[in-house]
Amino acid sequence: MKKSSYLKSIVLVVIQFACLGLIALSGPLIPSNVILLVVELLGIGLGIWAVLTMRIGNFNIIPDPLNHSQLVTSGPYNLIRHPMYLAVLLTTLPLIIYSFDPFRLTIWMILLFDLLVKLNYEERLLAEKLVGYDRYIQRSYRLVPYVY
Repeated sequence: MKKSSYLKSIVLVVIQFACLGLIALSGPLIPSNVILLVVELLGIGLGIWAVLTMRIGNFNIIPDPLNHSQLVTSGPYNLIRHPMYLAVLLTTLPLIIYSFDPFRLTIWMILLFDLLVKLNYEERLLAEKLVGYDRYIQRSYRLVPYVY
């Protein structure tokens, strides 16, 4: 792997976790609004489902595929190529709505932009590494089923 590619991967992950930390530290983590709480819990559930489907040890925190990576198309990956990213967004958006202020919204928008850049970058790497990824792209959605 090129040093510049690895650095790009690290920067994307640092931005992601910095945004998550700022969101967590700048407001409550559990909304009292039932609808927002349900969306947050759906995000957490999707994240757990994605990790269990992928299996711990088979995914990388940075977007670069591991040497032993294999294409996973079951569970949430049957429909969505990046369910962990969707889980992060579904878990954090209710927190922003519940305790809204422009700073928190700006941080969430930076997180959204970072995840979109990261998933596009990751898809290029996966397409180069994984046999069948090009076919998988044709029948699945990047992030939001039936939308994107």
